[in-house]
Amino acid sequence: MNLILKGWSAYTRMIARWPGIAAIIPFIPVVLLWTVVSEAGVFPRAFFPGPGDVARSFVSLTYKGILPDYLQDSLIRLITGASVGMVLGIPLGILIGTSRWAHRICWPVLLFFQAIGDIAWLPILLIWFGFGLTTMTFVIVYTVLFPVVLNTVLGVESVPRDLARAARSLGASPVRVLWEVTLPGALPNIITGLRNGLGYGWRALIAVEIIVGTSGIGFMMFDARRAGSTVEIILGMIILGLLWYIVDAWILAPIERATGKRWGLVTS
Repeated sequence: MNLILKGWSAYTRMIARWPGIAAIIPFIPVVLLWTVVSEAGVFPRAFFPGPGDVARSFVSLTYKGILPDYLQDSLIRLITGASVGMVLGIPLGILIGTSRWAHRICWPVLLFFQAIGDIAWLPILLIWFGFGLTTMTFVIVYTVLFPVVLNTVLGVESVPRDLARAARSLGASPVRVLWEVTLPGALPNIITGLRNGLGYGWRALIAVEIIVGTSGIGFMMFDARRAGSTVEIILGMIILGLLWYIVDAWILAPIERATGKRWGLVTS
C-alpha cells in the first residue's frame, strides 16, 4: 500500500512538473494494443500496418518534403477561412444580440442556412469557382461562421441588463457600453464559439481536401487510397488527431479558461 501511495505521489509530482506527460500517458495502451495486433498478424500487414511502419512513412514523407508542404497548405487554408469567419461572425453576432430588429430579421435566415450542411454547397461551388482555394475557403468560412455567431449572440444576451443600465446612468455612451460592458461579458462565449468553429472548420477542411483538393493532409490520405497505401492513410489520421489535440488542449482550451476567469460574469 505504501508503495502504491509513493508511486502515485511521484506520478502527481511528475505531472505537475511536466503537464504534457499527462496527455501522452492515455495513448500508451492504445499504441501497445495496436503493436500487439499488428505483430500477431491478425490482419494482413498491407491492410493493418504497425506503429513502426507508420513511423517510417512519417520519416520518409518528411524527408521528401511532401508532408511539411501538405501540412502547411492545410494550415494556411484553415487560418484563412477561420479568420474570415471570425471577422464576419463576431460583429454579426453582436448586432443580432444587441438589436431586436436585427434579431427578428437575421435569426430565421441564420437558422435556415445553418441547416444546410457545408458539404451540401460543394456541387454548386464547383460550378461557380471550380477546384481551387476559393471553394475550400468558402466551405471553411461557412462552417466556422455559425458557431461563432450563435455563441456570440448567447454571450451578448447573457450579460445582465442591469450592468448596461448602470453604465448608461453614469453617462457612458452606447459605444462605450458595448466596448466596456457587453463585449467583455460576452467574451467567454465568443471564445467558446471560436473554439468550436475551428474544430468544425478543421474537419470540414479535411473533407473538402479529400473531395476537391490537390494538396493538403486530406488529399494525401485520398491519394494514398488510390495507391492502396494504408500506412499513409493511418499516418494522415494520426497527424490530424495529434495536431488538433495540441491546438485545442494546449492553446484554445487554456485561452477559453483564462478568458472565463478574467471576464466571465460569475455570480455566487
